[in-house]
Amino acid sequence: MAAPKHRFILCFDFDGTLVHPESEPIYHPGFGQMIQLLRSQGAAWVINTGRSLSQTLQGLAQYGIFYEPDFIIAQESDIYKPGFFSRWTDYGSWNRQARRAQERFAKDHQQSLLAIRHMVETQTNASFITGSAGEMGIVGSNDLELDGICAYIDTHARQYPEIGYHRNGIYLRFSHSGYSKGTALSELARLLGLDSSACFAAGDNFNDLSMLDPRHARMIACPSNSVEPVKQIVRSYGGYIASRPASEGMMEALTHFFGNSPAPAA
Repeated sequence: MAAPKHRFILCFDFDGTLVHPESEPIYHPGFGQMIQLLRSQGAAWVINTGRSLSQTLQGLAQYGIFYEPDFIIAQESDIYKPGFFSRWTDYGSWNRQARRAQERFAKDHQQSLLAIRHMVETQTNASFITGSAGEMGIVGSNDLELDGICAYIDTHARQYPEIGYHRNGIYLRFSHSGYSKGTALSELARLLGLDSSACFAAGDNFNDLSMLDPRHARMIACPSNSVEPVKQIVRSYGGYIASRPASEGMMEALTHFFGNSPAPAA
């Protein structure tokens, strides 16, 4: 029997949006029941996270989320689908393109990245981090300090639009600006024959802002525990700001957008 066609996408950040260790409960099992109902109506359930694929799968098991997503977008850009025996595989050519772009990004913008590193190391208390695979990032000493660093990075990005980054609190990771939670969501929608009008997206932190954008999702939401800039963006686009945190807030948001008739008009 052929797999049912996905009619719309439900895309959620993981940490802070579906699970929140400071909330009680950390994860509400009623969320999974709502997702299953919506899937029966044609929804594709997507987790879109800064975690790696393996960390995402570990998180699902850790918090007792036993329903397997239809797709996982890991490390803010890589799209995966479940394969045989629950092995997750690349979905389409997007991941390969993203990896190549990231390799070029580090080489093409070496001068700007060195200037940013010099600023961080000489003018702030933040740390500039490099990984064995060429990853680069910054750990700020506080949010206000990283706000200033981001403003400095943005001055380079105005001249070189490929310079991008993913920020979560005081942590920042550099990336090619063309590959983000938002662009990955739009690519997944394209692969499924959908567009932004059929996409719901929800997140709580800075690295979710790229998908909380009408270009990628016309239905957007955030839980009550979101950082204030996220709430401001969601409010400005006419999205839904939940009164409760994490998964309980997401249950509110799903009810707000889909009510008793979960699927949007075809």
